[in-house]
Amino acid sequence: MRLVFIGVILLLIELYAFQAIKTVTRERWILMTYQVVSFLAFVYILYGFSQFDRRVGQNSHSLFTIGLLLLMLVPKLIIAIILLGEDIFRMFATIINYFTQSDSISDSIPGRRKFISQVALGIAAIPFTSLLYGMTKGKYNYKVIRQTLFFPDLPESFDGMTITQISDVHSGSFDNPEKIEYAIDLVNQQKSDLILFTGDIVNTHAVEMHPWIDTFRKIETPKFGKFSVLGNHDYGEYVEWPSNAAKEKNFQEIKDLYRQIDFKLLLNENFRIKNGDDEIALIGVENWGVKFKQAGDLNKASMGVSKEDFKILMSHDPSHWNSEVQHHENNYQLTLSGHTHGLQFGIEIPGLLQWSPVQYVYKQWAGLYENMGRYIYVNRGFGFHAYPGRVGIWPEITVIQLKKGERVA
Repeated sequence: MRLVFIGVILLLIELYAFQAIKTVTRERWILMTYQVVSFLAFVYILYGFSQFDRRVGQNSHSLFTIGLLLLMLVPKLIIAIILLGEDIFRMFATIINYFTQSDSISDSIPGRRKFISQVALGIAAIPFTSLLYGMTKGKYNYKVIRQTLFFPDLPESFDGMTITQISDVHSGSFDNPEKIEYAIDLVNQQKSDLILFTGDIVNTHAVEMHPWIDTFRKIETPKFGKFSVLGNHDYGEYVEWPSNAAKEKNFQEIKDLYRQIDFKLLLNENFRIKNGDDEIALIGVENWGVKFKQAGDLNKASMGVSKEDFKILMSHDPSHWNSEVQHHENNYQLTLSGHTHGLQFGIEIPGLLQWSPVQYVYKQWAGLYENMGRYIYVNRGFGFHAYPGRVGIWPEITVIQLKKGERVA
């Protein structure tokens, strides 16, 4: 019954979209072209989903299928909503006309207005072109975003320290070596003192990263090193495995990927970064999310670290900060996360507007957040997953500078 209901909804959306085209033009070749393209796309989408193998998980074919589905469905859904609104108006107009002007129902029904269909098609063209751009250009439209954070308890010798953060690589989704090389060059150009990678090196399988290991090894090791933590996708839990042994083998291979690209993987542990007589604690927890795997153990990761120490916490899922970290008595001054990707879809106008549907799920979903002098920065992600593109929420390389002192209002 659920499939029948979905089928009926999709059919109505398609009928409304065709009505809009038919109202605007009577050219037979245009109508036929639209029908043929829609039919072929529908057949391909059905074929694509029928070929999805839960033992394999997401691959280039499933990515394209999801992208095509959104490209075809979202614009038509907008058209359907607008024309449905017009039909509601026409229904009331029909009732009024019937009782005031005509004795015939058929004579009382106002025709569909060409202008409304033109507006619907014009509005629908916006998400269509945006989604198409996101799939072709936007997914590699890397942005370097900079933040300067002030902490009164930052040790003197770390005043001015810079951190480059990347997150959510999802190497199994990549399809353009030249663009990835460009992004790695951007990372190196920042010349930061510390590089941190906050998880999700693959979609599922360790082999996804194999073509990219040499590329990511080009990330230069800075003064204080390169460190990483695991993300939810690094546990290989979104596919069916032939055995627990196969799943465990993949997990061990994924952990080793971080070593192969010269990142020290912190597994519920901490590392002391020293500079002269001063030091700060870098803490790395395994994934901990409200609705995802909870392998992270903050107390274990913080063994030997005191409340007075200056701490940088790497925790892949920002819901960890919202649920446990921000009010923790151990005073974690700075947390770095990723995970949300900003849903890879939204609108960001610096200083004016920041919106994405993901904000209705995560309170901290992109950028900097603060609570009582404790900060979390949520990286928008280096790669992409599910939808093979990005619209408005671009892939990010974050550069954070730490300064000693009070923040100036």
